[in-house]
Amino acid sequence: MEEIHYISSDVFSMETLQRIIIENQQIQLSEEARANIENCRAYLDQKMRTQDAPIYGINTGFGSLCNVKIDSENLSQLQENLVKSHACGTGELVPEAIVKIMLLLKIKSLSFGNSGVQLITVERLVDFYNSDVLPVIYNQGSLGASGDLAPLAHLSLPLLGEGEVYYRGKRQWAKDVLTQLGWEPIKLQSKEGLALLNGTQFMSAYGCYILMKSQKLSYLADLIGAVSLEAFDGRIEPFNELIHLVRPHKGQIHTAKFFTEVLEGSEILAQHKEHVQDPYSFRCIPQVHGASKDTIDYVMKIFKTEINSVTDNPNVFYSQDLIISGGNFHGQPLALGLDFLGIALAELGNISERRTYQLISGTRGLPPFLVNDPGLNSGFMIPQYTAASIVSQNKQLATPASVDSIVSSNGQEDHVSMGANGATKTLRIIENLERILAIELMNASQALEFRKPLKSSDLIESFISIYREDVPFVSEDRILHYDIQKSIAFLDSFQIDSEVFY
Repeated sequence: MEEIHYISSDVFSMETLQRIIIENQQIQLSEEARANIENCRAYLDQKMRTQDAPIYGINTGFGSLCNVKIDSENLSQLQENLVKSHACGTGELVPEAIVKIMLLLKIKSLSFGNSGVQLITVERLVDFYNSDVLPVIYNQGSLGASGDLAPLAHLSLPLLGEGEVYYRGKRQWAKDVLTQLGWEPIKLQSKEGLALLNGTQFMSAYGCYILMKSQKLSYLADLIGAVSLEAFDGRIEPFNELIHLVRPHKGQIHTAKFFTEVLEGSEILAQHKEHVQDPYSFRCIPQVHGASKDTIDYVMKIFKTEINSVTDNPNVFYSQDLIISGGNFHGQPLALGLDFLGIALAELGNISERRTYQLISGTRGLPPFLVNDPGLNSGFMIPQYTAASIVSQNKQLATPASVDSIVSSNGQEDHVSMGANGATKTLRIIENLERILAIELMNASQALEFRKPLKSSDLIESFISIYREDVPFVSEDRILHYDIQKSIAFLDSFQIDSEVFY
């Protein structure tokens, strides 16, 4: 029997989110969430019957049209028009894995009972999630402030039987899939379109996806860095805990401890060293990798708060008899966090490429470009070019998006976060980081062969042995594109126990 996760007001941790996704759990609204949603909607319906005054987004237009009063008989049409008119996304398709997280986070936000939606609307989103009916969404169109309007409009279109979805491996018209499943389109009531479109679920879903991958790649950066240290005949002294206890940044301490543990028993490490010091890209791994770990940890806290929040507008507080228009849809906390995270991930790639460069430099007893007969063979000369190119692109992508803003909606929305752009470019940064680390692993594993018959630690030897099943030693020049692609696939598929995460 499939495990079911009940959506309630309980805090939704990143670990919970990851478990739901990895285990492909079904979700269901708890009785508490159902009551919250129904009580809020009942209050709003009663308010609409007894109050004629304009309430933003409920019986008015939107944005700079907020002062235009809408007649009661047109309120449902108003909400439908909102969803259709805001479906202006363009660019690349949002990955299906991120779309599914968007659905989950939108359901969670609506479940608190501060949004005024119908229960049937949220239940249909649950149906979409459980049945893998995933709306087709584009990654350009959100300013990250009035909510992720365009992406969330595309997320919401299938509720109306509009737009497109992925279903059973095919991209199909939503109306056809609804017919296949015997579902009628939802007729939106007052406030619902705005509740669906206002929110930070596009930015949040990207951020959660990136953070989960960040944990894994942070671990792999350490592990691959340890292989490089061995291959470069590096020294262990910079990882002595005494150094780090007098500068006790949490990530720095954790990184140093990891290296001393995974390299325990290494014959290479134990041999006499002629050199007194290693270059910074080896000697300062605890400080650099550790700082990125601390950044991931900090940004994780921001997103944990966000995915347990109500981010639409206006907010309905039925117990207090209040409907308050504010700005919880503004993505500034996420925008700043995503920019910080992007910089931290870019730095993991930056220092990784420097280690690759050191390994091919023909020092420390290693042949130039890590190949026999250098000159006849170019060996690993050009993979470093590739890594350098990707690192340079990451530096460009790491330029903050959040320092930008642009006026929209006739000046009503005069400061925006640009967090959506921060989200999409940070995804590119982490995809690039995986490629850079794959190239370092190629180089480090090749260099390690030249240290034989000395062996590294049991853990490192085992890791490289598994990798060698996919990417064998390069004895003479061959097309290294395929080795890079196999190395990327190896890292992507590598399974890590979540308990090792920082």
